[in-house]
Amino acid sequence: MITFEGVTKKYPDGTVAVDDLTLDVPDGTLAVFVGPSGCGKTTSMRMINRMIEPTSGVLSVGGRDVTTVDPVKLRLGIGYVIQSAGLMPHLRVVDNVATVPVLKGESRRSARKAAMGVLERVGLDPALADRYPAQLSGGQQQRVGVARALAADPPILLMDEPFSAVDPVVREELQAEILRLQSELRKTIVFVTHDIDEALKLGEKVAVFGRGGVLQQYDAPRRLLSNPANDFVAGFIGADRGYRGLQFSPGTGLPLHDIRHVGEDGVDALDLAPGEWALVTRPDGSPYAWVDAAGVALHREGKSLYDSTTAGGSLYLPKGTLRLALDAALSSPAGLGVAVDDDKQVIGGIRADDVLEALAAQRQSRED
Repeated sequence: MITFEGVTKKYPDGTVAVDDLTLDVPDGTLAVFVGPSGCGKTTSMRMINRMIEPTSGVLSVGGRDVTTVDPVKLRLGIGYVIQSAGLMPHLRVVDNVATVPVLKGESRRSARKAAMGVLERVGLDPALADRYPAQLSGGQQQRVGVARALAADPPILLMDEPFSAVDPVVREELQAEILRLQSELRKTIVFVTHDIDEALKLGEKVAVFGRGGVLQQYDAPRRLLSNPANDFVAGFIGADRGYRGLQFSPGTGLPLHDIRHVGEDGVDALDLAPGEWALVTRPDGSPYAWVDAAGVALHREGKSLYDSTTAGGSLYLPKGTLRLALDAALSSPAGLGVAVDDDKQVIGGIRADDVLEALAAQRQSRED
């Protein structure tokens, strides 16, 4: 358990970075600190491992006031992941990962052997172990940073905007990796971000900080979306919080509608009325593109189906959420999200009105 009790950080020039912070992060919980720049979220996190000392109040880890613990010993028991990984450029990947176990007295040979297993755990090819950080992509470097933080199996992991320097696709992959790892390891994680979508996706509890280092609300993501504590929280989350809330509602049981679909070799034979669409599938049966009468005409002229509308944005797995289902339906030019199975085979279509009916039914069920 990480506990803040009236913790304040005030600098000599009078600047208050964190103001009377009180909150608990239970063991095994992934808590996200989020807010605009300069709101005290990173300062709050860094006080946990004494990289910054609190001015007043009590911050305890495992029931012990951190100011009574030797900072070096404290930090050896807390994993730390930062932006751009912060890897040591002169060390190979395997030695970067083995750093903390070696500092704790483990033999280099044993630490390197264990590091190989940790690399695999975070989804990295062990063949990368002998490379240097500069030889890796940004996403690979961040995975190495996570592996290094996990190498000594610390009960606590601090993550300071670790994915902010990578592109959106890699960021989504890394977020999924953190969720997978947390489901397996159940670490106590404090994750700092300025991105509310990332906070809502990752956090079991989310702390929203405002200007002057004042905690505005600390709640489960679903409650933040449905019951923001004040105008600041509502404004920070954004005007589409109702849509975002759909990510916490299961999409199982939605009715599946017929979708007209053909292989690419059957496109030229399609006879589509104005406003009518057909789904084109690849040879393996997976969705490829939506095509209308104009798209058929282009295909007959030898144009690629990429000149039509790709289907990638309108795919849905029925074990997903209502948010994904609605997004699939809205992003499809035909008004039908493409439901696929685990092998990406088409099993039917999803309509937006069915999503809204399912939402109403789930709300009624919760009220009953």
